[in-house]
Amino acid sequence: MKVNKFEGIIPPMVTPLQKNGKLDVRGLEKLLNHLIEGGVNGLFILGTTGEGPSLSYHLREELIKRVCRQVDGRVPVLVGISDSSYDQSVYIAEKSREYGAEAVVAAPPFYLQITQEELYRHMQQLVNEVSLPVFLYNYPGLTKTHFGLDTLAKLLELPGVIGVKDSSGDMDYFNRVRQLVNNKGLPLLIGPEELLMKSLVMGGQGGVSGGANIFPELYVGLYKNIQEGNLDEASKLHERIMKLSSVVYSGSDNSSGNVISGIKKALSCLNVCEEYVEKPLMKVSDEKAGKIKQFLSEYA
Repeated sequence: MKVNKFEGIIPPMVTPLQKNGKLDVRGLEKLLNHLIEGGVNGLFILGTTGEGPSLSYHLREELIKRVCRQVDGRVPVLVGISDSSYDQSVYIAEKSREYGAEAVVAAPPFYLQITQEELYRHMQQLVNEVSLPVFLYNYPGLTKTHFGLDTLAKLLELPGVIGVKDSSGDMDYFNRVRQLVNNKGLPLLIGPEELLMKSLVMGGQGGVSGGANIFPELYVGLYKNIQEGNLDEASKLHERIMKLSSVVYSGSDNSSGNVISGIKKALSCLNVCEEYVEKPLMKVSDEKAGKIKQFLSEYA
């Protein structure tokens, strides 16, 4: 198993859908080419931005198969297997291996409240049972269970764990996790793109940035400039990312739909894929659609 293979900008790819809820196959092909030509370092499918937990298992399997076939080894494919069902996580992981994915990403099981001991035993068994390497995904805002530092330290001892993605937004926690993974030579990726530059300066290895679905070159450029020490140029790109965030993700509450439907609307405006989202999410309002179109006319 290679260490530090999964670094850089690895977008949490949206799942292109048709109005009837089926996969938008044409849009998927265009989106994949859009991302890869934009220079991304990998693709993360069936994550939060990909609406993974909302999709049927049949659609998830179809997506994995089509993505792996169309990517054809050009970049690594990581598949989200987070689920409230342990057996379904294992099933999706094995289908991911069968179709050619290179790793899976697992958050704590959601809905039921669990202890850190239960979390450790669950993830230990999962990592040992699946045949692909595993990224641990910390997103307590959605799962309601976080990876405690002691729990994480024990899980990082498992040979099958190859990195951590943190979407907590807690930079003190991020820094302490960074120290843990650095001792193992493993990558730490950040979720919230508003913190991407800060995380890279602190020593993070990359970002799982939703906005990279729209402008992959923007996020790749930020990453490369940080790697090369060009902080002034990186700061300019960071400002563009913050502007994207303020427009595309805007909403009156913290709904996941603000981000997902916003990204899909932007991609629809760019003629990449349809804007449809899976229930219970809704498409953006006409008012927000107008703001996104205006933003794209200025920044595209």
